[in-house]
Amino acid sequence: MSDSLLYKLRSGKPPKIFFFLKGYLLMCMPTCFFRLCRKHYLAQVETRSDRDYIYERVNYYNKMQHSVELPNKTFHEYKFGYYIFLDKIRNFRPSTFHKVYYFDLQDVLRWFNQKLRIGYIPGDVYFTPEFPAIVKSRLLKNDNEYSILLKLDKLRHFMFVKDPVPFSEKSNQAIFRGKIRSSRVREKFLHMYYGSAICDCGVVGKNEGCPDEWMTAKKTIREHFDYKFIMALEGNDVASNLKWVMSSNSIAVMTRPTCETWFMEGKLIPDYHYIEIKDDLSDLEEKLTYYINHPAEAEQIVLHAHEYVAQFFDTERERLISLLVMDKYFNYTADRKAKL
Repeated sequence: MSDSLLYKLRSGKPPKIFFFLKGYLLMCMPTCFFRLCRKHYLAQVETRSDRDYIYERVNYYNKMQHSVELPNKTFHEYKFGYYIFLDKIRNFRPSTFHKVYYFDLQDVLRWFNQKLRIGYIPGDVYFTPEFPAIVKSRLLKNDNEYSILLKLDKLRHFMFVKDPVPFSEKSNQAIFRGKIRSSRVREKFLHMYYGSAICDCGVVGKNEGCPDEWMTAKKTIREHFDYKFIMALEGNDVASNLKWVMSSNSIAVMTRPTCETWFMEGKLIPDYHYIEIKDDLSDLEEKLTYYINHPAEAEQIVLHAHEYVAQFFDTERERLISLLVMDKYFNYTADRKAKL
């Protein structure tokens, strides 16, 4: 039932129709309304009790510290396998890239002068841009100042769940269902643990060159709740299931993240928010066995994960942070005449 209508109805993922309906309705509203409200709206941050927390996250997502002049060029093209946009906001169109990315970015851009220029690289980004650019994901490295994180593709990545199954009632196994694509760690994991007693794992979707026996049917999110451990292995960039796994009563199991998104994967603490395994995956069975035999410690990880994801539940604060990230971007990249 991998891609059947029945699976889509039962998958546990939010329907896209309401997301797109909201996006098209907002397109009907004049952007001048949002621009007039922006300064007053952002000013409320100064009176909030969580002001310091908000600015801490703003500066985490946008690490720019010096003014940078954007290249005096216009890009609307694929380059080195990525789509690169460098132009004025008003030239940003639904056809620029996948519409999910368009609507997510437009939620922020409509609050600013449409003559301002932005750099933007949608999709799975695991390199550092040559100029300040808005991205969904960035490498966890010191010189990533030009990778400005915004909450993009949030319908897929920022999904949280309510798990009715207590940790103690779950199976003493880890589950993995996903695609391999070009993920070295996922392919290595399947080679090592396919068919093992400790892992229920398999590849879903189209066979991308893996052994046929690895191919299996998809499982719904609800069916994942039956397992104490859920593998959250990086694909092209981050593990897209990590957010909902950490909001469940199961524990995310993964290697140390190499990329991060709006979720701030770089701030996660190993064996506190998730179970960390070695890059070579050799200690997976040892780590899972330990937490199976020490359930109190395992349930503390579940609790800490819930505390971590809870910071993203305040939709008003999330919007404020997004606008401040973009405001800081323009403060460091726009010339004075464009700002006016």
